[in-house]
Amino acid sequence: MTYQFTPLPYRYDALEPYIDAKTMEIHYDRHHRTYFTKFMEAIAGTELEDMTLESMFANVSSLAPAIRNHGGGYYNHNLYWACMSPHGGGQPGGLLAEALHCHFGSFEDFKEAFSTLAATHFGSGFIWLSVVGGRLEISSTSNQDNPLMNIAEVQGTPILALDVWEHAYYLNYQNKRPDYIDAWWQVVDWDQVQQHYLDALQSV
Repeated sequence: MTYQFTPLPYRYDALEPYIDAKTMEIHYDRHHRTYFTKFMEAIAGTELEDMTLESMFANVSSLAPAIRNHGGGYYNHNLYWACMSPHGGGQPGGLLAEALHCHFGSFEDFKEAFSTLAATHFGSGFIWLSVVGGRLEISSTSNQDNPLMNIAEVQGTPILALDVWEHAYYLNYQNKRPDYIDAWWQVVDWDQVQQHYLDALQSV
């Protein structure tokens, strides 16, 4: 496998006023880059260089902590960036909308459940919408864990990720995580999330 530090798919200021340019720059070019660099160092010269992230995560409990922490940080941030767009917001359509209605009752019920989990998650981590055996499930993980890892309480294929580490929002929102969550909904790229959903269904 050849891992790359993928360019951010939009300008640092593209998600303003919801996520400010300075936060995006620090988050992407310092935090995310550090995870990538340390992940590359951890797998350099080992058999892991030829493995996919999915394969590593499926056996992460038997691997070095650097794979869990830095490989997780690399993967989690890539999904987080991909799930946002300056043209985001609104509600999903198509099969994803139907699935959210089927599994949560309505989009608004899903949004409320996701937001509540994000606001009440203790400490740093990520909130996920994942495909689990064909169903959609909401879950949270601490630090840089994710649902692909065999140590996750809810294991599945993530299609939507929200970063609730303080560095994702503190410059603009300070300790008001619920305000950040409310703003984040305005930049969610539902077209991309639906593509993630369709891709995940192919592997069920």
